[in-house]
Amino acid sequence: MTTADLHTLTGAYALHALPEDERREFERHLSDCEACTQEVRELSATAARLGLAVAESPPRELRARVLAEITTVRQETPSHGRTGRTGGGGRTGRWSSYALAACIAAAAAFGGVAVWQNQVAQDARQEANEATRQSEQLAEVLSAPDAKTTSSDLGGGARATVVVSQDRNQAVILASGMERPPSGKVYQLWFNDGGTMRSAGLMDPSASDDAVLLDGPVDRATGMGITVEPAGGSAEPTSDPVAVMDFPAA
Repeated sequence: MTTADLHTLTGAYALHALPEDERREFERHLSDCEACTQEVRELSATAARLGLAVAESPPRELRARVLAEITTVRQETPSHGRTGRTGGGGRTGRWSSYALAACIAAAAAFGGVAVWQNQVAQDARQEANEATRQSEQLAEVLSAPDAKTTSSDLGGGARATVVVSQDRNQAVILASGMERPPSGKVYQLWFNDGGTMRSAGLMDPSASDDAVLLDGPVDRATGMGITVEPAGGSAEPTSDPVAVMDFPAA
């Protein structure tokens, strides 16, 4: 494998998607390539944030509600042929009730995801599904065999890395250290189609670190830009660009 080939494996390595022989070869390459080492750090951090972004936590009141409701549930009558008694004085039914309550409480305390998901509203489930879909697409771009990256310092400690997969016709931007936009404003992403700017989605205005799958196909775009726009975005840029980046050469 050539050095040029090794430079393209940062995304697959960060997602633990390399076969063992390629992983060992790439790790030897990392010891001599600071650029790839930096990209692996950024991509690994992004992969971790993606997992957290789609994780769901049970509501705080779930455990207390389960413990309260279990006292109103009647224990199932033993089947024929079973006395439900033990040599210790017939406490099987009572002990089973305590055990059931303990099991349910433990399940709630250590996740309760299945119970929680059955109680969330339909719109919340749809939002979670959409977040999962976008995260999966983002991960697929990062690990695409033809993925190429380029990075740029944006000033003030901010940094951005763009990952482009021509095979998937998609691009991802990984930004870190971004200052929050002014109140009522948002960072908007743009494809640069030969000087014509095409909207590519919005960044999270509350996050200084963000990973965004650009909205729309790359097509013939040669780069991208970031501007500050009113909340909700604009049809075309209305401010000077915060950043302008060329896509990596195909």
